[in-house]
Amino acid sequence: MHDARALIDMGAEAVRRLARRGYTLDLPALEDLQSRRVQNIRSADELRAESKRVASEVQQTARQGGDITKLKERARELKDEIRNIDADQEQVQEQLNDLLLSIPNLPADEAPDGDSDADAVEVRRVGTPPVFSFEPKDHVDLGEATGILDFARATKLSGSRFAVTRGAGAALERALATLFLDLHTRRHGYVEHAVPYLVTRKTMTGTGQLPKFEEDLFKTGVAERELFLIPTAEVPLTNLYADEIIPPAELPLALTAQTPCFRSEAGSYGRDTRGLIRQHQFSKVEMVRIVDPAEADAELERMVGHAEACLKELGLAYRVVMLAAGDTGFSAQLTYDIEVWIPSQNTYREISSVSHFGTFQARRAHIRTRDENGKPKLVATLNGSGLPIGRTLAALLEQCQQEDGSLVLPEVLAPYLGFRRIAADGTPEA
Repeated sequence: MHDARALIDMGAEAVRRLARRGYTLDLPALEDLQSRRVQNIRSADELRAESKRVASEVQQTARQGGDITKLKERARELKDEIRNIDADQEQVQEQLNDLLLSIPNLPADEAPDGDSDADAVEVRRVGTPPVFSFEPKDHVDLGEATGILDFARATKLSGSRFAVTRGAGAALERALATLFLDLHTRRHGYVEHAVPYLVTRKTMTGTGQLPKFEEDLFKTGVAERELFLIPTAEVPLTNLYADEIIPPAELPLALTAQTPCFRSEAGSYGRDTRGLIRQHQFSKVEMVRIVDPAEADAELERMVGHAEACLKELGLAYRVVMLAAGDTGFSAQLTYDIEVWIPSQNTYREISSVSHFGTFQARRAHIRTRDENGKPKLVATLNGSGLPIGRTLAALLEQCQQEDGSLVLPEVLAPYLGFRRIAADGTPEA
């Protein structure tokens, strides 16, 4: 969320920067609402001051035995005028809030121009994609052939875009999540949390999922109570500190959690709807950092490294790209995507997004710290996937497959699994 005054002061520059992400800022409408808001506040303050003075005159005149008829009439008029201004101010404030909540974050200048993944700029490649002496299978065929993935029964339970893992597959999911949490807590300094999977409208609004993406969210409720299923642990982790002032000495805060994530994935089609790439429910380990704004750029690079460490531990080939301004998420000002190699598609696919939100989320959620003079100021927030379990599992199956249909897993997983190989029939083997 933006400060209306800051956008107005930026003027044409704000219009230009938002246009880079395909958003047309109605600056005159914003200026009009802000002007009406300021004028209403000023008028209401003046009327309340006059009302206080008239009330004092009524008391003084009454004590002196004077006629207070006109004074009382003026007092009633002032009361009506204040009521009318307050009503208009409530309407103006609501309209201003609605407009501000609909305006995306300003993209960083370093974000490349463009509005699709084709416009992303490659930063680096790490690892060599495996070369097979046979035609590699996709993870769906591998998983179903070994019996560790069951999409048919998942569809029977819940419809399309769900999966059941079993046996070595379920163990592999659990091992991946534990490995990632161990990396982040023991090596990267994050504090693990267990958080609610159902959150309020205010919580969703704080990180920018609402109001823009309401149609893409799953929600439920009992009686008058409305709750949303989280699309990512970013939502509860960031909002843990909503409406708080964090002591500067406690920054940066590094938070992580493994949660299920629930997404409608509206608009995805074709290869994305097959297998584990885009599901309505999936598990993910999330990272969130809450930092002083002056440190945010360095913290972003650090967080990208934390996500990359997960893939390096597994020996998976991947690349890092910087997203184009028009392809960057609503709340982010700059995003790096980490894309893992998917052999069956002969391309890299996104497995983690690491985003810098500046003070955008902090303003919405009212998360602050203090400056060197002790005055409250907004923090900066960052988040990144570290990593989604389903997509990691898909990449792992495909990059580790053998010609006979078996899977040879990375050694780093052996302590978590108790085995290194999954035979073609799904049997775990040392």
